[in-house]
Order: sequence, then C-alpha cells, then structure tokens
Amino acid sequence: MSYTTLVSSSVLADHLRDPGWRVFDCRHQLSEPAAGRRAYAHAHLPGAFFLHLDQDLSGPMNGRNGRHPLPDPRLLADKLGAAGVAMDTQVVAYDDAGGAFASRLWWLLRWLGHDRVAVLDGGIDRWRAEGRPLVTDIPNSPPVVLEVDLRDVLTSSDAVLDSLGQGGFCLIDARSPDRFRGENETLDPVGGHIPGARNRFFRDNLDADGCFRPAGELRREFLALLAGCSPAQAVMSCGSGVTACHNLLAMEVAGLPGARLYAGSWSEWCSDPARPVACQAPAV
Repeated sequence: MSYTTLVSSSVLADHLRDPGWRVFDCRHQLSEPAAGRRAYAHAHLPGAFFLHLDQDLSGPMNGRNGRHPLPDPRLLADKLGAAGVAMDTQVVAYDDAGGAFASRLWWLLRWLGHDRVAVLDGGIDRWRAEGRPLVTDIPNSPPVVLEVDLRDVLTSSDAVLDSLGQGGFCLIDARSPDRFRGENETLDPVGGHIPGARNRFFRDNLDADGCFRPAGELRREFLALLAGCSPAQAVMSCGSGVTACHNLLAMEVAGLPGARLYAGSWSEWCSDPARPVACQAPAV
C-alpha cells in the first residue's frame, strides 16, 4: 500500500524495519535554526535521517528570492538518494510542529515527481505520547539514484503580479491572521499581504492534539474559502513557501488536488518595493 498524504504512528511503527521505507526528521525553529539538529541528536524515531530546512530543503538566498528558496532539484534528489530513497521508496516526514516543516519535504518530493511520501500525523509528539521508541543512533543506507521528473506545480511572482485584479488565481496565505494583516511582523522587513489574497492559517488544519482534522471538515472549509474557484486556480503562499505546503497537504487530504505553490511567497514579494502591498483582509 502507498501513502501519499498522511500516515499514522501505528502504521509507521509496523514498517520501521521495512527496507522499502525511509523516515526523515524535519524539526526546525525559525528563531533558532540549530534547534532541530540538536533535538534530533537528543532523540529521534528509529531509522530517521535528519534534513535541515535551511541547508537541505532550501537553496541559496540572493535577497530577491525569499527566505527559503527552492533547493536545486538534482542536489536534493542526491541527498535523498544518499539516504536510500528511490522512486519506489515510501518516504515519511515528521516534525514537532504539526507538520509545518515536514509538509515542505512532502511537497518537494512531489515536485521531484515522487508520489510515495506522507507526513506522520501528530509528528514526534504523538509518537512519544504513545510510548513508542526513540533512539540516538545515526542511520546509514546504501546510496541509490533518485530520478527527477519535475512537475509543473509552481507559480512565479510575475504570474501572481499579472493576475492581480484579473480573477485567474485564488491566492491563499498560510500565515497567522496578525501577520496577514501586517501586524507583529518580525520575520520580513515589510508587513502586509499580496492584494486579493485570502487568509487560511495553516494551524487551522489541525485539531487540539496536533493531528490533521477530518477530511470532510477540511473540504468544507477550503471550498468555502475558494468561493467558487476550482482547486486548480488556488495558489498557496505564506512567509517563505514553507507553511504554504501545509495548506497544499490539507487540500490533498480534503480531496481537492491541483493547487500550486508560490514558492517565494511574501518574503520574495515584499523584496521588490514596486510590488503592491495590502494590509486589510479582503471580503470573500
């Protein structure tokens, strides 16, 4: 069986020794980039490899391409291949933030053309709460070649700019409501959002236990947010193209595939003062 959105802790526990599965720890803190690696060294799921958001799941910044530009696809595929990920490997990503960072790896693998990737629902917190094993040893794996077949699932800043006022896109911003309104902005030099964007805080996809809410609930809420637009018209953004992937995953869970990612997101958009900025939530 293939898992392409979420996987439960019980299912993963049954496959920890499965040679066709690979697990990746994606824990990260934006305010303290070394925290995820320290947490991994302290304890992680058996067999889990570590991937760093800045160093592995992002590319170099140039001041105009946002805080977490997409990595070079071949370099990313080589890192995954070094951990034993081939096209038929089932990949599971986890973090301790409700999937906020694990969903980035989920989306990146799908971008590379690899469908057998899922996020561990509830992450390491649920795993630990259930009394499941944690280890400190570092895994290794014979390297393999992961083929790359890039998919057309991205939208550029120019395309977003050209769409303003035209109704071609339904732009959905995954940041918290206060940052969306332009308040309490601590990560980017400019507060606000792209004109016409709608706000869907990624944490609204989760229940009180940090697991994804039922598919039916997510579907109703995203359809209301789309307000007649098709999922294929949806473009997901956030601060830097990371938590936008959480909304993309939630839409897949909800049975609403086809949305695209604006990878540069707000941090790229606001780097050009010629691009317009809004600070009030639009009516939907």
